[in-house]
Amino acid sequence: MAGEPGPEQNDDLRLANSLRAGDVIALTEVYDTYAPFLYDYCHGLLRDRVEAAGALRNCVVAAREHIDRLTEPDRLRGWLYSIARKECMRRRDSPNRHTGQEAPEADDDLTDEQLARREERRLLAHSALAALNGRQREAIDLSVRHELDEVDLSGIFGMPLEETLALVERAREDLAAALHAALIAQNHWKDCPSVSALTESWPLSPQTAASLVRHVASCPVCGERETPPLPADRLLSVLPIAAIPAELRLDVLTATTAEDRAGNRRAIAAWTEPFDEYGWPLPYEPTPTRVRERSPRRRGPLIGAVAVAVGVVVLSVGAMSALGGGDGENTSATGPAVPGDSGGPVDSGRPEATPTDPSPTVMSPSPTESKTPSKSPSPSKTPSKTPTTQPPPPQNTVEPDPPRSGRLSVDGCRMGNDESCTIRITAVGGAVTWRVTGASGELSAGGSGRLSSGESAGVTVRRTNVICWGDKTGSVSFSPGGSARVSYC
Repeated sequence: MAGEPGPEQNDDLRLANSLRAGDVIALTEVYDTYAPFLYDYCHGLLRDRVEAAGALRNCVVAAREHIDRLTEPDRLRGWLYSIARKECMRRRDSPNRHTGQEAPEADDDLTDEQLARREERRLLAHSALAALNGRQREAIDLSVRHELDEVDLSGIFGMPLEETLALVERAREDLAAALHAALIAQNHWKDCPSVSALTESWPLSPQTAASLVRHVASCPVCGERETPPLPADRLLSVLPIAAIPAELRLDVLTATTAEDRAGNRRAIAAWTEPFDEYGWPLPYEPTPTRVRERSPRRRGPLIGAVAVAVGVVVLSVGAMSALGGGDGENTSATGPAVPGDSGGPVDSGRPEATPTDPSPTVMSPSPTESKTPSKSPSPSKTPSKTPTTQPPPPQNTVEPDPPRSGRLSVDGCRMGNDESCTIRITAVGGAVTWRVTGASGELSAGGSGRLSSGESAGVTVRRTNVICWGDKTGSVSFSPGGSARVSYC
C-alpha cells in the first residue's frame, strides 16, 4: 500500500523466472510478497472475505499454470492483479456467490486520539471518492494505494494505453475537485445554506457528493473558498486494509502444489483464458444467458396433458394386473436403486476432478429416476428365434471436433490530410475475440468485440496532432496478434 515499501521490478523478474523453473520456494515467496495486497484488492471488489480468499487462491493457481505466457516477466505484479480482477469479475457474475461477511480490518497500534482523527479523515476520503464512478475509483486505488503504473493498469483493465492515461488523469482531476468540495462542506458548511442542506450526514452518498461538486463549481460563495492541498496518497492512506486470514497461506499453497488437486488447477487455469499476445488475460466477459428454445405453454393444455398421462398410467397398470404382470416377479426392475448396486454409481474414494470453488457459475441438476412405469410390457424371458425387426445400426460415438479459434487479419489505411481513417479487421479460420492494444505515432484508436469466422469490422483511427508536416506513418496493434500500418499527413 502507499507508504509501505513495495517490491521492486527486479524482484518481479527474479520471481517470475523462478516460477517458470518450477521452484516451489519461489511460490511461497510470491505469496508472502503479493498476497496481502491482492487479498485487499479482491476484498474491495467482492466485499466478502470468503469470496476474496477464493479469488486469491485461484489467482495464485492460475499464475503458476500460465506463467510461461507472460512476455514481460518484470511486470509480474501487475499481471497478478489482472488475473485477480478477472477472477473477481467472474465471481461477481455468479448468482451463487457468498455475500455479507466482510473481512476485519488490519490491526494498527494507534491511540484513541489517533483513531478518532483517522476516522474523521476516513469520512472525508469516502465522501470525496463517492463523487467518482466505479472505474475511476478502482484506477485511483490501484495507482495510489497499490502503486501500479499506467502500463499495469492498461493490462489490468484491458484498455489501450492512451485511454488508460486519460482515465487516470481525469480520475485525479475529479478527485481533486471532489476533495475540494468535501473540505468546504466539512469546514465551511455554515457559510452556505445549500451546502448545509446537502451535507446533513457523513459520509456523503454518491448522489450527494456529485451534487456538492456541481454546487461548489457554480456557487459564487463556495467558489471563492480555498482549501489546503492534500495529496491523494495521504488521503487514501486512512482507508481500511482488509486483514488476510493467517490460515489462507496453507490452503493456497496446498491447492497450488498438491498432486490430487491437478484437476482443480486445470479448471481454474481455463477460467483465466483467453490471453492477449503479451500474455495478459483478456477482460472477463459474462456468459450470455441461455435462450428458451420453446415458449412457455398456457396452464390449460398443460393440465390437460397431465390428466391424459395419468389416465394412460392407470389403464396400463390395470392392464398389467389383468395379464398377471403385477405379481411382484419383476419388481426389481422399477424399484429404487440401492447404493453400491451395479446399476448405480459407486463412490471410488478418489478426489473430485472438479474445482472446489465456493461460487460455481453453473450447477447441473443430478439425474433422477423416473417413477412412471413403462407403457410397454416387460420383455419375455425367452427371446424369439426369428426377430421381426432389424437391429438398430451402431451409433457413431466419435465426438465432433471443437470449434477452431481463428486468427485476426488486419488491413491498414491511409489518412492523408483527413483526421481519421478506418482499419478493416477480419476473422479468418474461426471466431476471434479481439481488442485494440495500443497505437504508435501520433495516432489513437480503441475498441473490442467478437467476430464470427469470415466476419469483418472497421476500427476508426484518428491522428492526435493538429498540424501535418510531411508524410508520417504509425501503427495500431490488435489482440490476438496483428498490427495495421497507418499513413497520415
